[in-house]
Amino acid sequence: MKLFVLLLICLFALQQYHLWFCKNGLQDNYRLEKEVALIKADTEQLMQRNQMMFSEIEDLKQGHQAIEERARNELGLVKEGETFFRIVPKED
Repeated sequence: MKLFVLLLICLFALQQYHLWFCKNGLQDNYRLEKEVALIKADTEQLMQRNQMMFSEIEDLKQGHQAIEERARNELGLVKEGETFFRIVPKED
């Protein structure tokens, strides 16, 4: 009977070891949950960026004002008859 109880205790200890320390144990599960949370946060940021890009694309398709604004800001284009002034900061 004592041998049987000792065997059960050993099996229980082995199960606890596997539960806490082996692959797919609680530590591995905790690490994976943290990874999933980070990936979800990254995915959310990417989805917001994509939504902004889609709205910008739609704006470019719909109106010429957005195209004109981009041309002025990114390419430095001016309309005919306009005068362009560039203000250069004074260097110390």
